[in-house]
Amino acid sequence: MKSTAEHSIPFDYSIDGLDNETLISLYKRMLKPRLIEEKMLILLRQGKISKWFSGIGQEAISVGVASVLSKEEYILPMHRNLGVFTTREIPLHRLFAQWQGKASGFTKGRDRSFHFGTQQYKIVGMISHLGPQFGVADGIALGNLLKENKQICAVFTGEGGTSEGDIHEALNVASVWSLPVLFCIENNGYGLSTPTSEQYNCEHLADRGKGYGMEAHIIEGNNILEVYKQLKAITDDMRENPRPVLVEFKTFRMRGHEEASGTKYVPKELMDTWAAKDPVENFAAFLQAEGILTETQINSFKDEIVQEINENLDIAFGEEAISSTESNELNDVFKSFDYQHIEKNSNTEEIRFVDAIAQGLKQSMERHENLVIMGQDIAEYGGVFKITEGFLEQFGKGRVRNTPICESAIVSASMGLAINDHKAVMEMQFADFVTSGFNPIVNYLAKSHYRWAQAADVVVRMPCGAGVGAGPFHSQTNEAWFTHTPGLKVVYPAFPADAKGLLATAIEDPNPVMFFEHKALYRSIRQEVPTDYYTLPIGKAAQLNEGTDISIITYGAGVHWALHEIQQRPEVSIDLIDLRTLQPLDTEAIYESVKRTGKVLLLQEDSMFGGIASDISALIAEHCFEHLDGPIVRVASLETPIPFAGALEKNYLPQQRLNTAIDKLLAY
Repeated sequence: MKSTAEHSIPFDYSIDGLDNETLISLYKRMLKPRLIEEKMLILLRQGKISKWFSGIGQEAISVGVASVLSKEEYILPMHRNLGVFTTREIPLHRLFAQWQGKASGFTKGRDRSFHFGTQQYKIVGMISHLGPQFGVADGIALGNLLKENKQICAVFTGEGGTSEGDIHEALNVASVWSLPVLFCIENNGYGLSTPTSEQYNCEHLADRGKGYGMEAHIIEGNNILEVYKQLKAITDDMRENPRPVLVEFKTFRMRGHEEASGTKYVPKELMDTWAAKDPVENFAAFLQAEGILTETQINSFKDEIVQEINENLDIAFGEEAISSTESNELNDVFKSFDYQHIEKNSNTEEIRFVDAIAQGLKQSMERHENLVIMGQDIAEYGGVFKITEGFLEQFGKGRVRNTPICESAIVSASMGLAINDHKAVMEMQFADFVTSGFNPIVNYLAKSHYRWAQAADVVVRMPCGAGVGAGPFHSQTNEAWFTHTPGLKVVYPAFPADAKGLLATAIEDPNPVMFFEHKALYRSIRQEVPTDYYTLPIGKAAQLNEGTDISIITYGAGVHWALHEIQQRPEVSIDLIDLRTLQPLDTEAIYESVKRTGKVLLLQEDSMFGGIASDISALIAEHCFEHLDGPIVRVASLETPIPFAGALEKNYLPQQRLNTAIDKLLAY
């Protein structure tokens, strides 16, 4: 750092209302991340750390935001917000261990740099996809409103991230729901190498606040006192008058997006202009000029921090490299769940599949006061399938929430609710629409526990399936997209009683569950269902028919197609397995059935290639090969999108090809 003597100060620092203790604290809080960064750049050149995203020149923003929030309020930072972590007083050796992939870091070596969170310090780290972070902040803020704790949260992004659709969705949700979120945009000139002129076409990003009906401010991001004083006034008021506030900080990135990318694309005069606005050097010069600090005191602060850095580096470097075992890795994908079996009561009533879902959801809402359900049209209207009809009157708008049409933001908000000690159920109005929320499901919900031990206590309800003439955009059964993703559980019941019990368990389970509900079964399948609350284990298949000639292994609507074949073929001894759960998969039930019959037919409604039947086939070939008396047969829908017209849809579905496949397999 340059000497502070005879320094020309470009800012008008106003200290009205601030005592010397606060001024000195703000300076030291900026100085610490600056000195850490300078050390990290040396270590990077020495090959002792692998990557670095520099926030040099932006310290005032991180420190200012963290300084106006209480330690109980969540902050969701980005790469260049080291000042958030140091202001929250995270032990430096743990930060250094995190950056080196050591065990005492926050992700057990599973993620790098600032891609981590910690409940202890109320920090929720970023993912590389950037946009979902805003939606997660929405969920955390919603949790605060429901708790009535008068807390806010703050979330960061750069000007480049504001181009993502998730950002727009989250801002809209926050505005509609009056969520107390401080949305912080660090406008630092470049998204990697792309200048702001190619990122957006408005004069200021804060101008977008008008479009969302949201209060917005522009703050000089390199002036620590402007940052601190304005944010202090804003956040104090937000706690009393909950609402979202959008803040655009004008600042600059003085180094590359990450060190390897450099800054050759930045004009020298622009770099020089912003170098003169250095937040740390200018504030030090101001404090000296005002007689608040002396150069001797400043040097003493530097010496103390450098000593702290070196001592903590010694601790981190002294830690052994992380070791790994297969069991440790696999055991951390999901949060441990102590399943409590609640028996079915003897009182039953014959109800439809759709009624069983509604009953299970309602009884879960009664059981878990921290459960929030969200989805399009689920409140007054009761949902497009009327599953949540009457819920609003019983549980209130706080817990039964209509959402805008923004699947991605609501999935992310569900994650935020989970972080803030709530359970969330989101209705994906049709399973097909999950493509609009795919990113936060597979990159946030699925990976959070493995990355930093944060459970995603979220159930995504997936009304799915063909057979009702709904065409290509309302008929998919897309479970294979999610069985492929470690960290997600996938449940797919075929009967009302199973649906009710498995939904209850899915909500009890702290892990993310994709819960598939076949629309064609909603009102066509009836069954005696216990009236009280009960649970069924996830990961346990059901043997619906015992046989010795052939095994049919299926799930969802396929179960009912198989039952029809059994009725039509009394002369054939068919062993029928209803998987009920696709992840985790009951391989024991599968293997036992194959061993009983020696012949196996795998039936799925999904198209053939890449479906779960392909993986089950491979498992059987690996583990039951010597028991097979014929080829493993798969029966699935055509390799086309799902057509609308009745004759075309019937031809698409595999039911009419099931009979021929059974005959072919029996002939071996």
